Amino acid sequence: MAAKDTALALAMVSLMIHFNWNWVGLAISDDDQSLQFLSDLRGETEIQRVCLAFVIVIPVNMELYMSRAEMYNNQIETSSTNVVTIYGDTDSTLAVCFRMWVSQGIQRIWVTTSQWDVTTSKRDFTVDSFHGTLAFAHHHAEISGFKNFVQTLNPSKYTDITLAGLEWMYFSCEASTSNCKTLENCSSNVSLEWLMLQIFDMAFSDDGYDVYNAVYAMAHSLHEMLLQQAENQPINTLTALDSDCSQLCLFLQNMHFVNPAGDVINMNQKEKLQAEYGIYYIYNFPHGVGLKVKIGEFKPYFPHGQQLHLYEDWQWSRGFKLLAQHLSAFPQMPSAVCSADCPPGFRKFQQEGMAACCFDCTPCPANEISNETDMDQCLKCPDDQYANAEQNHCLRKDVTFLAFDDPLGMTLACMALCLSALTGLVLGIFVKHQDTPIVKANNLTLSYILLISFIFCFLCSLLFIGHPNSVTCILQQITYGVSFTVAVSTVLAKTITVVLAFKVTTPGRRMKWLLVSGVPNYIIPICTIIQIILCAIWLGTSPPSVDIDAHSEHGHIIIVCNKGSVTAFFSVLGYLGSLALGSFTVAFLARNLPDTFNEAKFLTFSILLFCSVWVTFLPVYHSTKGKVMVAVEVFSILASSAGLLGCIFVPKCYIILLKPERNSLQKLREKTFSRTHIS
Repeated sequence: MAAKDTALALAMVSLMIHFNWNWVGLAISDDDQSLQFLSDLRGETEIQRVCLAFVIVIPVNMELYMSRAEMYNNQIETSSTNVVTIYGDTDSTLAVCFRMWVSQGIQRIWVTTSQWDVTTSKRDFTVDSFHGTLAFAHHHAEISGFKNFVQTLNPSKYTDITLAGLEWMYFSCEASTSNCKTLENCSSNVSLEWLMLQIFDMAFSDDGYDVYNAVYAMAHSLHEMLLQQAENQPINTLTALDSDCSQLCLFLQNMHFVNPAGDVINMNQKEKLQAEYGIYYIYNFPHGVGLKVKIGEFKPYFPHGQQLHLYEDWQWSRGFKLLAQHLSAFPQMPSAVCSADCPPGFRKFQQEGMAACCFDCTPCPANEISNETDMDQCLKCPDDQYANAEQNHCLRKDVTFLAFDDPLGMTLACMALCLSALTGLVLGIFVKHQDTPIVKANNLTLSYILLISFIFCFLCSLLFIGHPNSVTCILQQITYGVSFTVAVSTVLAKTITVVLAFKVTTPGRRMKWLLVSGVPNYIIPICTIIQIILCAIWLGTSPPSVDIDAHSEHGHIIIVCNKGSVTAFFSVLGYLGSLALGSFTVAFLARNLPDTFNEAKFLTFSILLFCSVWVTFLPVYHSTKGKVMVAVEVFSILASSAGLLGCIFVPKCYIILLKPERNSLQKLREKTFSRTHIS
């Protein structure tokens, strides 16, 4: 008569998943049916990622059990789980073991089947925790009239030995000395309603309901058999009807009827449907009274994910309202997990040898997030996004570059414009005073070329500021390289001019034609053409381009100009360095020329300052990233150009504007004469 529990393991695991239990214990009997349940449960737990904290297999032999009882008790008492599944025969040693655990006050959520009598006679009662039994019962209707029958029983008059034993156990009645079936001294207000809820609830008791259906199956089979015999017996025959058991068995095998509770009973085993389960929560009150409430159902033939249905208001049903009167707040369902959930921002780290449900939580690596609970792997943010501080969300990176409205960019742009204006002012002063001796003595043409190249050097730094694009990336390097080449080569030409002028004035020298023919002026185009060729090779092989740097600075996408060919870039810088070194060498050798041509001293110092700036630039440039790197390059351009401008032209402007008396041919001759006389 009993339905097969083929879906019981799935039902129990579904309930565990609903309450987020993934660390549960299991105690079963050592018999074939229980071992089959263990196999089914392991299969479902592996699929749903629920782990068994322990598996206790209670032997059938009582002596063997007693020798291991202490070990079983320690195993369940020391386990960290709050949920234990019980499955087995209620007449086995498992029942003894279970009773011992309950009597010892081990508070757990016991998940079991309805045939287990889970009420206890202990008198202590605590309502500060949610512990009790979750029982799975085969779904069937309640027998009509049975509840009212039990509720109206008078314990003092009813003499059924079963009821008498229950009343003596639960209601402290005394057995009569003359008739052990008659009870005395029972409370007049005692009702069997609470007792019925646990013992006589046919909607919950599978065993009672199976007996009920068995009686009806026998009655229907006997009725059908006798009815068939009566139909086949001749009329007016008074012979007794035969009740052969072998014939009755044939009727039982094919019996199909609807019982008074309204359930369809089919005795054909091959046509049995999967059993439905009602899920009940039982809480033990004092004196062995159990409060039982149906909290949901499990229907295995429903689609996956819809099989388990728990009532939303089950906690405040009629029975639990009574319990709630003793509670300030309804206790929460306890947790049963081996490891706490890893919150967003962390990932699970599985240690070798540990169960799948036991793990450590480790923070996500840099720029990786986990936006869900218990993620196995962190997710890397896209290149245009970055992880927030909690590492649970990717934020869009800010696009950054050395902009004109940025304080650093604005400062550098103002410096470039001011220095360009200052250079233009110096050029104007030289044009206005071009007929004065000090301007003529410094080669007016080369001075104009040098000042104009300085203006381009200052202005080309503006190409490094603002949103980079393909055109500006190419122009900034080419303009910078060519402008500085013109400036440095002009300084070299001025230095050579000073040396030649001194050599020409020395008696017996025949180098005047070099100075008159303007040979030093050819240095500028020759050096510039060489630099242009290097730049052309640079553009032809691997030109500068826009580069999006999403990794150098956290939370920002830096847009810079990629230099393209690093070799070509350093070739341009190296060529400028060689020109500067040549200019410094020539100027240093000519530093002791007469005062009339003392420009060599200023040229020496200016080239020394120029070289110092760019030697410092190289390590600083490679140690910075993003817009700071661009700012370093712009500052180096401005500083080196300003150094050349200041060292070469500021002393001359000082004499022109503030010491005009020294800017005369007579003064120059006096200086020359005095130096020659002293020599």
